[in-house]
Amino acid sequence: MKKHLRVIASMDPASGGPCQGIRNSIPALQELGITTEVVCLDATDASFLGKDEFKITALGPGKTPYGYTAALKPWLEQHLGDYDCAIIHGLWLYTSFGTYHTWKQLKDAGKQVPKLFVMPHGMLDPYFQKAPERRFKAMRNRLFWQLLEKQVINGVDGVLFTCEQELLLARTTFPGYHPKAELNVGYGIQEPPQKTRIQQQAFLEQCPQAATQPYWLFLSRIHQKKGVDLLIQAYRSHYRQNPHIPILVIAGPGLETPYGAHLKNLAEGLPIYFMGMLQGDAKWGALYGADWFILPSHQENFGIAVVEALACSTPVAISKPVNIWREISDARAGLVFTDDLEGVTSGLEHLLVLEERLKQEYAHSARELYQTRYRVAEAAAYLKQILQQHE
Repeated sequence: MKKHLRVIASMDPASGGPCQGIRNSIPALQELGITTEVVCLDATDASFLGKDEFKITALGPGKTPYGYTAALKPWLEQHLGDYDCAIIHGLWLYTSFGTYHTWKQLKDAGKQVPKLFVMPHGMLDPYFQKAPERRFKAMRNRLFWQLLEKQVINGVDGVLFTCEQELLLARTTFPGYHPKAELNVGYGIQEPPQKTRIQQQAFLEQCPQAATQPYWLFLSRIHQKKGVDLLIQAYRSHYRQNPHIPILVIAGPGLETPYGAHLKNLAEGLPIYFMGMLQGDAKWGALYGADWFILPSHQENFGIAVVEALACSTPVAISKPVNIWREISDARAGLVFTDDLEGVTSGLEHLLVLEERLKQEYAHSARELYQTRYRVAEAAAYLKQILQQHE
């Protein structure tokens, strides 16, 4: 396969992991002789477009929460036959069923079409159907599943998963789940830039409090499913007993939301510093300098930021709903706890009592796990191999 198409709702870096995963994999696939292009439903004048070294065609913005745009179907009808392979990233939006439906129409009409796969990025996880705060969305998803998404999952040539845990969980969520192929293709990230003083300075310009104190780092979207409220509550209980514990840095988009405001209220009076979204040197400076990377998420399909921390030799403390927790635990690259207040509180206690020698062993194992399992070059080669087997 020499030419791939990726279809995704948005390439906005603030939208989370899927678009970052695309940005990670495309250069590695290019090294293997595969050209990859992206079509998305972002506005054509979006500020983040034009900064990537691969072609992105923006057809949006999509209308309604479903992200519908009339431009997608004619674009696919004209261009879909130009590709050897197409991958839909994500579910529940028009990019999913709209792409599948157009592909099937062309295929049924005898037109040349590529092999089509869908990568759900954890969106078939049962968490999304069980979380109390998602009751309305769960009802919507059940309806969409019966009307639309079941056709996509069962009709495409295969469903791509980032890890074994995601694959297994997907089987438990909806009735009538019968994909033609379930493919655990893994996932990877690019090698981070080498640690530099410039990175450290860029981070400290935004968080000067970290210049003289050790810090724990949460770096992800500010969202209820990430468990940040539990982290702050657990931190408060330890701070009351020991005010000399490391400060807590919380970085990521979403602080302007009601949940973000709630977190700021919870953190009042504590040495907790909210950074907003960190990018470039500031992000890498934060990751390299952290004592621990902490993610107490209630659901995390893969966790690109987790693996970025591993790549920076920063040990991680994560909850069990982070789907790669087994790999991290087995490699002794971090600590694992449950995603409730008791579990997060106990997890932080382990960080506080851990001997420095053991922490350094975790840091060494973190980097080693990245090199052996999550390097993007190996992940891209494996993806190419899997897709070629299904030509």
